Amino acid sequence: MNSPEPGNASPPGTPPASAPVTPPGRDRLSASLLGGGCEPDPRFTLANERTFLAWIRTSLAFLAGGIAVEAFTSDVFSPGLRRAVALSLLVLALLVSASACVRWLKVERAMRQRKPLPLPVLVPILSLGGALVAAGLIVFLIYGAS
Repeated sequence: MNSPEPGNASPPGTPPASAPVTPPGRDRLSASLLGGGCEPDPRFTLANERTFLAWIRTSLAFLAGGIAVEAFTSDVFSPGLRRAVALSLLVLALLVSASACVRWLKVERAMRQRKPLPLPVLVPILSLGGALVAAGLIVFLIYGAS
């Protein structure tokens, strides 16, 4: 019947340790987003949140840079180049912000399901985007300033 298996210390009627447990305070939206599993150590969840916030700060820096380029460099860059640099920075801000949210959710799910953490997609996006903007500015400084 409901008798525990030999070696199982849990009382009858309780789910096994590997069964997904939804905490009593968790609503359906949170449970569906997080995908079940067991609650990770709060320190890991908080570290994941701090990493998310660091990516958001990076996104805000790109956003501020794009606005600053468009607003304050009209006497330095031609209108087309200024707009291209500003839009590049704004698109990077958008990509980093959206990717930060997706990464937070993937890492949180992996921790709850005791799976390996996913590789970050943000790093190549950030590296390539920053390199392209920097390369464009270097080309402008070498060839466009004369």
